[in-house]
Amino acid sequence: MALRNHQSQTYISRPSFPEQPQIQKPTRKNKKLLSKGEKILLICLLTVVTIFALMIIQTQAAVRATTTDISLIEKQIDTTSKENTDLSIQVSELSTYERIWKKAEELGLKLNEQNVKVVPGQ
Repeated sequence: MALRNHQSQTYISRPSFPEQPQIQKPTRKNKKLLSKGEKILLICLLTVVTIFALMIIQTQAAVRATTTDISLIEKQIDTTSKENTDLSIQVSELSTYERIWKKAEELGLKLNEQNVKVVPGQ
């Protein structure tokens, strides 16, 4: 037994220090926000949306231009129809039988039935 005690005494134990937690550096994850394929799809999507937006704007501009043209033409139609109405009233006033007879008398024309020639109808 003495031998056993002696062997246990010669055993040197390590000094016990409290273990410090190892400070780990934050590892960077190489995870990107968007992958290359996703970037390409995003660019394609933005391009398509931009093209559609431009097409809509162009169509709206064409509709607006056409609307203004239509309104101008409608104004012209209104003025022309007013002029036509005024001219038709003038024609009806100027073509009365009494007025024609007065003009003929002023020019020295007389009603002579023997100077009238009848032309046969076709």
